[in-house]
Amino acid sequence: MTASPSELLARADGLLAPSSGAAIGARHRAAAFLLRLALEEALRRYWSRTRPELNGCSPHVRSLCLEFYSGPGASGRWSASWGVLSRACHYHSYGFAPSAAELRSWREEVAEVVQALSDSPS
Repeated sequence: MTASPSELLARADGLLAPSSGAAIGARHRAAAFLLRLALEEALRRYWSRTRPELNGCSPHVRSLCLEFYSGPGASGRWSASWGVLSRACHYHSYGFAPSAAELRSWREEVAEVVQALSDSPS
């Protein structure tokens, strides 16, 4: 069973809390993965309520269809958030792991998108 978007957000919050434990870069990258997973799970749940047959499509197709069903606002915010988190999830030889401030900002955006998708009429 997949964790709910709110559970995933809470786990990301735990990784973003100041700690003297694991390496900061690793915790931040793990938080980015959890935030992206929360977005993906919110989208899966949205389609389960709205058009269950779309859950059989690729994630890319589901994200493209989102604009038609939920409007450009939620769709654009979902896509922008997913894109920035996807870049943050991958190692780049020319960049650093995302900062805590960036992740907290993205976390708030993800929480708003998750809420918008859960509030959308079926």
